[in-house]
Amino acid sequence: MTSNPKPIDMSAYWLPYTPNRYFHQHPKVMKSAKGAYYFDDHGRKLFDGLSGLWCSPLGHADPRIGAAIAKQYDTMDYCPAFQMASEATFTLASRIVKLAPAGLDKVFFTNSGSEAVDTALKIAIGYHRVQGNASRIRMIGRERAYHGVGIGGISVGGIVANRKMFASMMMPGVDHLPHTLNLSQMAFSKGQPTWGAHLADELERIVALHDANTIAAVILEPVQGSTGVLVPPLGYLQKIREICTKHGILLIFDEVITGFGRLSANFGADRFGVTPDMIVFAKAITNGVIPMGGVLVRGDIYDSIMGGGGQEQLIEFFHGYTYSGHPIPVAAAHAVLDIFESDDLVNRAKALEPILENALHALKGKSGLLDIRNIGLSGAVELEPVPGKPGLRAMKVLEACIERGVLVRISNDTIAVGPPFISTPAEVENLISALGDAVDDAMKSN
Repeated sequence: MTSNPKPIDMSAYWLPYTPNRYFHQHPKVMKSAKGAYYFDDHGRKLFDGLSGLWCSPLGHADPRIGAAIAKQYDTMDYCPAFQMASEATFTLASRIVKLAPAGLDKVFFTNSGSEAVDTALKIAIGYHRVQGNASRIRMIGRERAYHGVGIGGISVGGIVANRKMFASMMMPGVDHLPHTLNLSQMAFSKGQPTWGAHLADELERIVALHDANTIAAVILEPVQGSTGVLVPPLGYLQKIREICTKHGILLIFDEVITGFGRLSANFGADRFGVTPDMIVFAKAITNGVIPMGGVLVRGDIYDSIMGGGGQEQLIEFFHGYTYSGHPIPVAAAHAVLDIFESDDLVNRAKALEPILENALHALKGKSGLLDIRNIGLSGAVELEPVPGKPGLRAMKVLEACIERGVLVRISNDTIAVGPPFISTPAEVENLISALGDAVDDAMKSN
């Protein structure tokens, strides 16, 4: 049963990453959230099929997180990030290090994934400089990559719409690897495609073009999430790691989406058995309740920068944020990690992975589906676009999904799903069933 919402004045708010003109004609206003569900202003109960924006794997309004935030607020609402820190910030860094691959034993806190990406790029430049390799200033990203909206992030990122408007602002000296999606070779793959490891060899070509002594770092998402869940081919990440090691190039994994259980492991690095030199994280560390991000860094990179800092009273690395290691998100993150442990959420995600995979691939054969792909508790379907109207088909699917009580994420004509780890098998199956019916509806109209 739905109701007509009260009209609201939407004129002042400029929505991010949203077609604002379309939104004003088809508004989607959420009123509350609890568990794995949102409730909108029409009175509809909507299953959260993408865990917020990949950031709420524990669902919504877990009272344990709220209690931790309230307690911290009463104890100390803010502590300056420069020259001092709260005790809980140190212990949070230690907890994250224990979850990370061996050797990544330093944490630099930020407020978002975008800030964490730019931080990692600056650490890479700083490291090579103190090593006496000041010529290593180039960065290598990848086509279709999303690394946030900072200047560094859009420079190494590879989503055209993120780049073309701001081309004049982007960093110089950036090159890009090709993305790994080739539907003629890997459409409807379950998990990692078997074709495509050779695409990593493009890194050798780029190295030869620019000279390894000019390249600081390669940054990759283990799974390219925001562009539609592009899963790496078997052996691809291993080859990238080998080439980086061979040429003294740092490897950065952007795990803003894949970190903290989304791939049925603590990090994508664990899932794929590849250890980078830095890991960027955000989103799930606070369950999306309050902004926080960070960079896990190899210990010897930190030691080198410390060793190049001159006299000990001088700052070694001129970088940071007013809210780095802020005590309120630190408290939220501690509570989130407590819940991950007490509720065994990574294993719960692992148990749901085959259920999501089977449900998604059961849609194969539906009219208009060009591809289905999945890994961990994430997946996507790629749609045949409406000729001359990119993204319209996906928008129609989104609207039809809402009518069926589920929320999904659209990117051009790709639909992504990533349900909360607290979901039941029945909820995951219902999500995909509703998605399949919505695709049928969308294909009936132009």
